[in-house]
Parts: sequence; structure tokens; C-alpha cells
Amino acid sequence: MIIGVPKEIKVEEFRVGITPIGVHDLNQDGHTVLVETGAGEGSGFPDEEYRKAGADMTDKHGLFERAELIVKVKEPVAEEYGFIRSEQAVFTYLHLAPNRELTEVLLRKRVTGIAYETLTKDNSLPLLSPMSEIAGRMAPLMGSYYLNLARKRSFPVSSASF
Repeated sequence: MIIGVPKEIKVEEFRVGITPIGVHDLNQDGHTVLVETGAGEGSGFPDEEYRKAGADMTDKHGLFERAELIVKVKEPVAEEYGFIRSEQAVFTYLHLAPNRELTEVLLRKRVTGIAYETLTKDNSLPLLSPMSEIAGRMAPLMGSYYLNLARKRSFPVSSASF
């Protein structure tokens, strides 16, 4: 299978769909892995690491043109819809319930969408659970941060008050 890993273009998304170790393992299993130039930079994986792992580096157009399976972190955004071809498969967090436009694009193009958030193993959600755990741990921290900002704006307190 030819697997494509594009650079994420969603705002504030720096993760990458497959690490160099994953590329190596997929190559060992006989797959070809195409990685868009710069795809791993935001996660600390330079192109050279992907090359050493056996990836074919390419541009976005070449990747989507050749890949049978697209592996991303986040759902495709409108700028990517034109790259997705008919009969391709996309493996990512899809979050289709609130995104009618993406749902219609995937249906119209007859794309097989495999959503991380729906995969189950032993009655658990192994791809969603770690993200939910991180979000659950971060929520109180972020909440306290923003409550503190709001408190500072509403009730200015000088250091002399303490």
C-alpha cells in the first residue's frame, strides 16, 4: 500500500500523522510511505529522519496524487478538499458530526474515512482515550489560568496588597 503523510495545515496543529519510527516499521512490512516535505518539523522530526527511515519525501500534490491511504492527525480542512481523490482512504480524527461540509466531500468523492475517535478494541477507545486523558488533565490548569486572567482584569491587585 502507498501511505501518504501530509503536513498538517490546521491552525495551531504541529503534530504529524506518523513518526520516522512508524515509517520504518511500515517499510519493513512492505509499504511505501510518502511524507510531505516539512511534515514533521512542528513535532521535531526533520525531513532527514524520515529519509533515513525509508520515506519518499514529496510535495503535497504528489503525495495526494499517489497515496492510497492518507494518514493525518486532524480532519482535512477546506484547503485540502481538492487534493483528496476519489476512492482514497483517510485515517485521522475526522469529527464528522459537526462538519457537514467535510462529510459531503468524503461521500461525494467516495472516500473511505477511518476516524481515530471511533476505533474500538476490547470495548475501549485506544486512540481517543489518551487524548481525552490529556484534555482532562489540562482542563483545570487552563481553567485556572483564564480565571486568573479574568480576576486580574476585574480586580486589579498590586503586589503591595500581599
